[in-house]
Amino acid sequence: MQEGNFDYRKEKGMNDKQKQDYEKYVKQVTPTHNLGLQMLKAFITGGMICCVGQFILNYCEKLNLDKQTAGSWCSLILVLCSVVLTGFNLYPKIVKWGGAGALVPITGFANSVAAPAIEYKKEGQVFGVGCKIFTIAGPVILFGIFTSWVLGLGYWIGKCFGVF
Repeated sequence: MQEGNFDYRKEKGMNDKQKQDYEKYVKQVTPTHNLGLQMLKAFITGGMICCVGQFILNYCEKLNLDKQTAGSWCSLILVLCSVVLTGFNLYPKIVKWGGAGALVPITGFANSVAAPAIEYKKEGQVFGVGCKIFTIAGPVILFGIFTSWVLGLGYWIGKCFGVF
């Protein structure tokens, strides 16, 4: 048997009827997606999150906060809302409906940190929460820091040679 031509059905000794039944089963359980509808739902979900963020920014500016402080408060409030919704098991439902529209903003990142912490809290603070909290967000943080380091190094070298 060649590696590239591995056939699960042949390996398990399936006859033609079993192969047909298996293929029928695979077609039944394979989810079908409407790309246009998914994109519309993501657009609506992401747009709603952005509208909430803009409302928070506008409200903070009405309180006479400068733009940087208003932006910080906006980020903090959006993260808090995401974590609370995750705690009440509502954010996963929003993600299921809105897809990337809910996962891409800062609220999705907060959800990716809070969800494992909630899921593994029964295993204890060290081996549960401590070990699993960055299961999803850890690679994002790692590669974000590494990329910023590489870009910073490139910027510094460029400054040394008068490019920037």
